[in-house]
Parts: sequence; structure tokens; C-alpha cells
Amino acid sequence: MLTIEQQEQYQRDGYIILPGFKGADEIAALRARAEQIVNEFDPSQSQSIFTTRDQAKNTDDYFLASDNTIRCFFEEEAFGADGQLKQAKSLSINKIGHAMHDLDPVFRSFSSDPKLAEVARDLGLADAQVWQSMYIFKQPGIGGEVRWHQDATYFETTPISVTTFWFALEDATLDNGCLWAEPGGHRSPLRERFIRNGDQVRVEKLDTTPWPDDSTAVPLEVKAGALVCFHGLLPHYSAPNRSPVSRHAYTLHATDGQTEYAAHNWIQRDAAFPVRGFV
Repeated sequence: MLTIEQQEQYQRDGYIILPGFKGADEIAALRARAEQIVNEFDPSQSQSIFTTRDQAKNTDDYFLASDNTIRCFFEEEAFGADGQLKQAKSLSINKIGHAMHDLDPVFRSFSSDPKLAEVARDLGLADAQVWQSMYIFKQPGIGGEVRWHQDATYFETTPISVTTFWFALEDATLDNGCLWAEPGGHRSPLRERFIRNGDQVRVEKLDTTPWPDDSTAVPLEVKAGALVCFHGLLPHYSAPNRSPVSRHAYTLHATDGQTEYAAHNWIQRDAAFPVRGFV
């Protein structure tokens, strides 16, 4: 699926961009299903927000129980001082997570792509296992910042194998909070480890290597339909969205089944709900 040059680029930079990987019809179907899930979500069930700031403190039971189901999370700035939504519910949701790829037929269809399986193999996943899916809204005006991090923090394997598949469902620009990444940063060490023990979580600091800044990071502006693949150790970030335009995206996190998946990772599966690949 990938050329030798593309594979070499991935090894060098830690990421690769594949324009036009998904068609307009596939994107429209996923967006329509996400809209339906949000419409059916009752905010009285939970007002859980999603934030990447002080995650050990801000991770609640509602979030932890989303590991193998489908739940909605609000933007950090969705609520006013009175505890009420400041805008329509449809413009207040940060993301849907985290098992749509297995539990929802529309999301399963989007994620079960033989082309995607080929890309995964070309990137080094001999036995791809997909642990997590997220539909990210990056809402206009209040779309939250996602701080610098590495995805291997949450999906540690020995050796590190987690790979992220990030689909642009709308154009991602500097204005609406596109991804930023540090080319070659995947050769830096794992800085943090997110550890779950039952209903308790903590973040273990592993390395003091500083996060990138504008002098080394580059924006990954892409058109709707593009697929961005990146290594689990690649530092990446997205700024708040203060523009009037949303930045919808869908992400999958996969590891190689030939590596050892850590028992402390926050998502686990068993024989009753086994982890599956892309096909």
C-alpha cells in the first residue's frame, strides 16, 4: 500500500500523511452517525468533560467506564458559571469514545478497511489490534487544547508498537486547531505512563525531556479525507479552536499483537470481548 519512499519517510519523521484516503460518502456516513449519537445522548446522564490537563485528577468513573462502550464527553468550556450549557448540545461535545469501532455498525464499517490493514502492515504492525476509537469534534470557539503528549503513554507495549490512525473528517487548518508534531520526535524516550489500577489512575513521570515548541514542531494541515499515521512515541499537540469552524476527526489506536500489551493500560479486553484488527 505504501511506497518504499513513504515507509522511509515514516521511519524518518515518525508520521506520514495520506491525502484522500477516505471518500466523501464514507465521511458523510460517519458524521451523520456521530450526530445521531449526540442527539440521543441525555446530558443529565453525565456532565463529564474531557481535558488533557491534570488527567489523573480529572479522570472520573464515567470516563473509565467508557473503555469498552460508547459515551459522550463535553468540551471543557461548554458550561457557564451557572452549570448550564452555553450553547446547543450539538456544539458542546468534545468527543465520543471509545469502542465505536467494535460496537457501532457504521463506525465498524469505516474502521474495517482492507486498505487500512495494508497500511498498518506497511508501518510495522504484523498483527494489528485496535484498542480505541474516538470521534473528536474540536468545536468552533470552544474546541479544547490537547496538550503535548505521546500516545504510547496510554497504550504501552514491549517493545513500543502503538500506532495512531487519524482521519480528517473536515479540513484541519491552523485556524481551527490542526495537529502539530515534531518530525523525528518518535526517537525520543517515553516521558509519561498512564497507569490504571481498578478505578484508580495515576500518571508516572518517566523522563524529563522537554516537549517540543514552535522551533521544532510543524503544523499538519490536511484536507478532509486525509489519513495521518503516526508512531506512538511521536510528540503531538493541537491548539484550542477559537475559529467559527469545527474540525471533526476520527482516530484509531492499534498495537502489534506480537508485542506485550501492558496490564496497566487503561483499556483491557478479555475472551468475552476480544480485541480485533482492521478486518
